Amino acid sequence: MHNETIIKRLGNLLSVKSLVTLALTVVFAVMTVRQAISQDFMTIYAVIIAFYFGSQSQKVQDVLDSAGGGGNG
Repeated sequence: MHNETIIKRLGNLLSVKSLVTLALTVVFAVMTVRQAISQDFMTIYAVIIAFYFGSQSQKVQDVLDSAGGGGNG
């Protein structure tokens, strides 16, 4: 049962959006160590990270909403 969860999470991690986010985070770390971060890169990185975590939190909210059954009345 735990193996299925691990495989599913690894599959989700390998999505294009996740790969782009991880690659940009590695580039950000390297540029930070070299102290060579430009303002343009910081802006792009912040937008991408905000989009990534915003979409992740939206997925969680959608799952919570559908599991709730919509019993408002």
